[in-house]
Amino acid sequence: MNQDIAKLRRDYLTAPLRRSHMDPDPLVEFQRWFASAIEREPHEANAMTLATADAQGRPSARIVLLKEVDRGGFVFFTHYASRKGVELESNPQACLVFYWPDQHRQVRVEGRVERLEVEASDAYFQSRPRGAQLGAWASQQSRPVASRSELDDLWASVQDRFPGQEVPRPAHWGGYRLMPSVVEFWQGRPDRNHDRIEYRLEGEGWQRSRLMP
Repeated sequence: MNQDIAKLRRDYLTAPLRRSHMDPDPLVEFQRWFASAIEREPHEANAMTLATADAQGRPSARIVLLKEVDRGGFVFFTHYASRKGVELESNPQACLVFYWPDQHRQVRVEGRVERLEVEASDAYFQSRPRGAQLGAWASQQSRPVASRSELDDLWASVQDRFPGQEVPRPAHWGGYRLMPSVVEFWQGRPDRNHDRIEYRLEGEGWQRSRLMP
């Protein structure tokens, strides 16, 4: 750990997290933490663990990328027929976890998930690099494939399908928005005496409480 990162971590570890200094709206507070992470974390600050569960309650988790956070919630994109997409169709509840090690910070989000508006999915798809657009057509995400060569053949066939032309968004690919009902901000402190501030949606407003570490 270089000296700058070590000093940054010491600064965060010694500064207590106080409810009175945090915004009453957890999405506003998240934007503050996220902006700090983008500035200070060396790798993808928008990487988050997405945990889902199937209709029988069996969980699964994977890393995905946050693409937007707005007043409605947290937006990400995927193949609708992937494992996470299928699980979200049958059980539209999920949990997100962000971890920013250089600041010794973590944010956990729980809530209901719904598909993003078609227009928003179209707009984001057109902003993606062409290779990523073609990949959305080539991959039946989470399905078994016989070999690497079969996957390469699928990729080649998609390139032939859209030679030198705009790639439309496939109907099986698009965005989701997680609308939070619980947001917990975790700040590491010395001796495992960590700060945990939880926001919980009660009716139309957010209630804040401090949790034991």
